[in-house]
Parts: sequence; C-alpha cells; structure tokens
Amino acid sequence: MMFWKKQKLNYQLQSEVPLNTHIRDLTFTIFDTETTGFAINGADRMIEIAGVRVAGLEVQEQTFQTFVNPDREIPEKITSLTGISGEKVKDAPSSLEALERFFQFNEDIDSKLWVGHYVSFDMMVVKKELLRHKYTYDTPLVVDTLDLIGYLNPSRDMRDLEVYALQFGTLVYERHQALGDAMTTAHLFCELMRHLEDRGKTTLADLMEIGSSTTKGVVF
Repeated sequence: MMFWKKQKLNYQLQSEVPLNTHIRDLTFTIFDTETTGFAINGADRMIEIAGVRVAGLEVQEQTFQTFVNPDREIPEKITSLTGISGEKVKDAPSSLEALERFFQFNEDIDSKLWVGHYVSFDMMVVKKELLRHKYTYDTPLVVDTLDLIGYLNPSRDMRDLEVYALQFGTLVYERHQALGDAMTTAHLFCELMRHLEDRGKTTLADLMEIGSSTTKGVVF
C-alpha cells in the first residue's frame, strides 16, 4: 500500500487579528464557486471560482474570476443553470492553478476573512480540490452570511441568496455564476453588517460570537 504526504501551499491567508478590531477596519473576500454538481466527495468538480474585495463595509473594484477545467464533462443541466459549457473550460486552468491564483488575489488585497453564502459548501469544494492534488492550506477566518441573517432575522425557511438580497434591498447580479453570486453576496454582506452595527455588534469578536451561536458558525 502506498501512502502520500500532503504538501502545504504557502500563502499568507491567516493572520493574528485582534478581537477588538472594528468591522470597518477589516478587509473581507466574498467568494463563490460553481461546480458540476453537489457530490463534491465523489465525481463532481469545481468549474469556476470568484472573489470580491470588501473594505470599510463597501464593495470595492478589485475582483477575481476564473473558470476551471474539471477534467470531466459538465452535465447539461449545469450548463443550462450556469451558462458554463465544456467549451468555456477546455483551456481553463486546473483547480490547483485556479486556487493558487485565488490565494494570491487574497494576499494582494490583504484580506483577513473570507465570506460566503452557505460558505461551508464552498470551503468543502476548495478543500477537496486541493486534496485531489495532494495539497492542503492554512484556512483563514470564514464567515457565513446565513449566520448573520439568522441572527438578524431568525426564520425556519431556507431561502436562497436572491430572496435574501431582495429582502434586505441589495443588488442582485447574474445568478449561478461565481462572480455574479459573489457580487450579490458582497452587497448583501455589507448591508447585513450595517444592521449589526445598529445593534451594537461592531467588532471581530462580535462576529465570532454570532457565528458560534448559530448552527453553522464561523469556521476557523
């Protein structure tokens, strides 16, 4: 039986951020992935990843986007949903190359935290794609907008991103494409954070507390 050792990608994605840091002094990367399906532990693969910089609770111009070659066919239903076809990804980078570029984007914008909508899925995508290449990495602090929504507006309904964005009066970009969903999430996130400020939640410690009090929590 052969054993292999995982190598670590050396990107500065973690940093010691004081818990009393004001949320307006933090830089966030709001990100999203698209995949060939939901069986990430099985045959499904990443086909797109994108990120948007948020600083001072404002969406910034710096963005990242790349398609990813999944080394497998993209199901017709996924192409219909996302608009991503085999033609679009045939010359795209591998998942490892794409993630390295994404990590470099985070270093370049000096991001301290990652944010996503139902972010546990996207984090699993990143982890599994790296494992396929026998790599691991030091994960940054991660926040889920669902946790923030659950704190501000508790509900048993699991509504999708667009419904939440419309509910909070924020912009909705092209759906089911990584950059469009990341932009929608970024504007929703900024609005949610302003609501948190109105409730006296203004620091990184407050974000950690909100995450730990909900079902998914802030991931470390």
